[in-house]
Amino acid sequence: MPQNVPVSQEAAGAPHPGGVDEEEFRAAMARLAAGVVLVTAHDPEDGPRGEDVGMTATSFLSVSLEPPLVLVSVRQDSRMDELLERQPLWAVSVLAEGQRPIAGRFSMRGRVSDRLLFQDMPRTRGAVSGALLVDGALATVECRTEQRVDAGDHTLVIGRVLATSLPAGAEGGPLAYFRGRYRRLA
Repeated sequence: MPQNVPVSQEAAGAPHPGGVDEEEFRAAMARLAAGVVLVTAHDPEDGPRGEDVGMTATSFLSVSLEPPLVLVSVRQDSRMDELLERQPLWAVSVLAEGQRPIAGRFSMRGRVSDRLLFQDMPRTRGAVSGALLVDGALATVECRTEQRVDAGDHTLVIGRVLATSLPAGAEGGPLAYFRGRYRRLA
């Protein structure tokens, strides 16, 4: 019978005042498989035509059917957090297993401008949100922020779903993230 084996406090580092340390927490959460999405929003205040912003996320989930609500977690003080604080409209593209390069380009630290990242990516502008939607995604969801909740070093953004689509031509299964790597479901 398998037993839970705690990570040594000495090996993992000092715990937070309220409990587990960062490395131990990260190791435990890496064992939870998650779907991968691209969160997008259009910043009308950036430049003469505005700027499109994107962020890879694995913390996206359905919250409620009535009304239809979803939640995405964004790092506080990130460009996406700052934008979603003043721009209520945004979108999510549920990435297919063949869209790993898209997930990778929008998750890089110290990356180039989002304009360059979107440049050669097949995309459509959402009719409701004005945000870019990834062509070939398994599903797209356009939202309007209903609530923002501070949660540690992240902001939980709860959005009312205004439109969804199941694009034709989406192939394969979902792109998943497990143990620190992008994966395909078997």
